[in-house]
Amino acid sequence: MAAVALHRSIRTIQLHGGSNDSASTKEFGNSSLKFISKGFTVDVKFLSDRSHSFSHCKMHFIGAISSHASVVDPILSTSHVTTNFNQNTSIESSLILIRHGESMWNEKNLFTGSVDVPLTKRGIEEAIEAGERISSIPVNMIYTSALIRAQMTAMLAMTQHRQKKIPIIMHDESIQAKEWSQIFSEETIQQSIPVITAWQLNERMYGKLQGLNKEETVVKYGKEKVHEWRRSFDSPPPNGESLEMCSQRAVAYFKENIEPQLQNGRNIMVAAHGNSLRSIIMYLEKLTSQEVTNLELSTGVPLLYIYKHGEFLKRGSPVGPTEYGVYAYTRNLALYRQKLDDMVQ
Repeated sequence: MAAVALHRSIRTIQLHGGSNDSASTKEFGNSSLKFISKGFTVDVKFLSDRSHSFSHCKMHFIGAISSHASVVDPILSTSHVTTNFNQNTSIESSLILIRHGESMWNEKNLFTGSVDVPLTKRGIEEAIEAGERISSIPVNMIYTSALIRAQMTAMLAMTQHRQKKIPIIMHDESIQAKEWSQIFSEETIQQSIPVITAWQLNERMYGKLQGLNKEETVVKYGKEKVHEWRRSFDSPPPNGESLEMCSQRAVAYFKENIEPQLQNGRNIMVAAHGNSLRSIIMYLEKLTSQEVTNLELSTGVPLLYIYKHGEFLKRGSPVGPTEYGVYAYTRNLALYRQKLDDMVQ
């Protein structure tokens, strides 16, 4: 019997053949398959290349949900999952975007870029407040950049969520990292939320400006030149990235990894940075290069989008957990909040 090795990196899984490799000699081509095991329903899709043995057959991971998830999470249901999301237009899912809270270099007015700087006390408070605002919006998976300020924001925000699940960073940097971070309790897995870190969601690299004081940089290079570097779409700072370059990697990652999860009915939170999030918003809202350069994102303020009928619908920012307006946008969000309310009564 073939066994599924599910790598929580949400990238690729492999079927490993049993003792008799000749037991599977079919050509699968571009097909989909659903495995239902003791604890999980796993939807996978075969790659286009053909294989004559399970031991060499690779598949794209589409989604995995606990078969008992409805007991602990009122929003999860296998009825929301499909292996062919191009044909199913009835799926609705939530996308939350959060720019990290204030970092220590934000406070000092320094160009931060790809330098890994933690949050200030104010940034921690912003992250917690963001969590309060989204505390009744479903979250099944979290994506963050590889930088600590984004990861801190995601983790702190989830401490306020009424779902009370534990965010756990998935480690796939090596075989040993995967093995050592395995969870062997099905109940614990059901009470966890996978957190995927990706450098592609990092802030754009500011090159030789990183670590420089912004006001002093204006004096050195001139106001117009610094403004061009910061606000133009295709003009990078010395040895750095332009917004266009940042957009290419961030949007490509979103389309390849995050969007399929939304199409599959998963509710996603993305904690990242001003420029990587502006890039994603440019894609979601079909903004022009001029429009995106004028887009401002505040630190620690969540933005909500609804994915439905193959489109992303902007719903602004939840103003707080006591305000019902945001939950009236869709029937599913309203029902989710009501079920959370019922669970505590």
